[in-house]
Amino acid sequence: MSSLLPQQSQPSRTAARRRQRSTRLSAAVALLGLSALLVLGAVVSGSLLFACLAGVAAVALGGAATKMTNTELAESRVEAARDRAEQARAYAELTERKTAENVAFALDMRRKIAAREEVIAGLEKALINSQRLMFEQTRKLGAEARRADTAERTLADSEDRAAHAIVLVAELEAEIDVLRAELTSWRTARPGKRASSA
Repeated sequence: MSSLLPQQSQPSRTAARRRQRSTRLSAAVALLGLSALLVLGAVVSGSLLFACLAGVAAVALGGAATKMTNTELAESRVEAARDRAEQARAYAELTERKTAENVAFALDMRRKIAAREEVIAGLEKALINSQRLMFEQTRKLGAEARRADTAERTLADSEDRAAHAIVLVAELEAEIDVLRAELTSWRTARPGKRASSA
């Protein structure tokens, strides 16, 4: 927006300068035209004195016209140099402002990047900790699963031994019952043998 300001104010200065230039140049052209008329009038009159005076007047008017043109040229150059200096100053201010904005933007982006990198580092650390915890939990779960398998196998073996022991106890009890019955029958049969032997 500020870069447009020198360009917007320039046409008004240029228009004023053109009006001024056209007035001076018109006056210079009028002086040259007047000197030409004087010389032409002197030539037509045929008077030597009038021709000399017209020549001197023509030279003076030509000098004045040249001076006016030279002044106009010098002033237009000074004005153009002033315009260029103002434009250069405006562009320097614009460049300075843009440079400051770029520096502020770069600093802001560096700050944001540093903040993002800090967040990423925190997330990476949390991820590593989570992976370590997951590995530990998986290892513990595997150990618990192995213990559970071992316990199941031990329980099955214990149940098998208990069942075998129950069967063995039942067999032993049955054998004890048989032996008791035999002992009882032997005891009962024995006193009769004693009596028969006596």
